[in-house]
Amino acid sequence: MNTTPFDPKQFRQALGAFTTGVTIVTTRGADAQDYGMTANSFNSVSIDPPMVLWSINKDSSSAQAFTEGAHFAVHILATDQEALSNRFAKSGADKFTGLNLQRGPSDIPLLEGCSARFQCKTTYQYEGGDHIILVGEVLAFDRFDKAPLVFHSGGYRRLQPAAAQRPTSAIYGENWLGFLLGRAYYQLQLPIRQQLQAMGMQDQDFELLGILSFSEGRTLDELFRLFEFTGKALAEEQLALWLQKGLLTLDSGRVLFTDKGRQLAIQWLAFAKAAEMNALEALAFDEAQQLKLLIGRVIQHTGSELPAHWRKENIWQDNNLWQQPDAIASAR
Repeated sequence: MNTTPFDPKQFRQALGAFTTGVTIVTTRGADAQDYGMTANSFNSVSIDPPMVLWSINKDSSSAQAFTEGAHFAVHILATDQEALSNRFAKSGADKFTGLNLQRGPSDIPLLEGCSARFQCKTTYQYEGGDHIILVGEVLAFDRFDKAPLVFHSGGYRRLQPAAAQRPTSAIYGENWLGFLLGRAYYQLQLPIRQQLQAMGMQDQDFELLGILSFSEGRTLDELFRLFEFTGKALAEEQLALWLQKGLLTLDSGRVLFTDKGRQLAIQWLAFAKAAEMNALEALAFDEAQQLKLLIGRVIQHTGSELPAHWRKENIWQDNNLWQQPDAIASAR
């Protein structure tokens, strides 16, 4: 038998290469107190009869409650329950404070909002080195339509569906990234433009609202240069018309919204937020966040050649309207 010593830290890191789900296991102690802990040692044992297992460290403060208890519940966490996982991974404080609980056999606490939940009768216990392995017969289970939270290499992860394979011939056709981003941008903007057109506004009005919503107080020269980012040129006649309508004002050579113009911009932002929500309805929350993250990486990687005045830090300023959610919400 190979008994060569090895580094426990390296062993743990090697085990971390195996991706697991994240669970919270709960029980009710003989002292009539609720106990719970985060565990990723959960696994299935048998379909017929339905049985599962998990393991607990012998030194855990909750070990006695679980080994002496007749029942336990396993909750497979959803992607939005990372904070809950962290709460139950700590020892000490009452982990159940403020949570809505249901009760199972032996009054075990049942958590809400997870991907799946199993109520189990403790059937067998085995010694497993510094852990105790508990095997439970599943008495009841629930499955919810929520993506699971997973753990890999010491950190939380989220599942990403495999990308559909496209024929090689489509690489420079409809599957070209530039076309996909452009098509998505056009379709996302279309309902906003239609709403503004119904208010008697033109495309240049739309672009000007966008540029000024990033930050006010631009000089005329800065505003004209920033407008080129849209691929168009801002006509002086258009700017003069906005000044005439009382939507903008010039203060020491800088362009600012009037109260009337600010309300119009906030209304435009409300249209934009509504269009985004509608566009993302086809995605789960974690998929939407992943989409934004990936597009952000593409933008960061391809932005090294941008002129200085087109860089994000020089477009977005602290007074941008996108940081006023209350005003946007009231405009909807």
